[in-house]
Amino acid sequence: MTATQDEVTLGEAMRRGFMQRCPNCAEGRLFRRFLKVVDHCPACGEEFSHHRADDFPPYLVIMIVGHVIVPLLFAVEMAYAPPMWLEFVVWLPLTLLSCLALLQPVKGAVVGMQWQLGMHAFAEAKLRRLQASGNG
Repeated sequence: MTATQDEVTLGEAMRRGFMQRCPNCAEGRLFRRFLKVVDHCPACGEEFSHHRADDFPPYLVIMIVGHVIVPLLFAVEMAYAPPMWLEFVVWLPLTLLSCLALLQPVKGAVVGMQWQLGMHAFAEAKLRRLQASGNG
């Protein structure tokens, strides 16, 4: 038996999405390519084609990476005052790689959040599941 949306907490749905797994069953892959969400879960059939995780994941990634990199940059600058060329060589690639590494997991977490909260077209699917389980 796969978990239904009312059994999966918001935190668990977001964790599953962050791990790039289906927020419903945690078995199927959530992405078919780097930032392309699958149309439906290959394991449980949950529909994902109507997600609306567009601008929010990059915004979150910028906030997260900025809040980590900027204090580190200031700490290194105050303690060692390295030459500008060295800072560019270190901080720019580190920032870029951090953003790229977090973008897909954060998008997965946002899709999991939308799924669990019944946002956008996920609301209709959530209502159908609740009615089928007798809880709606």
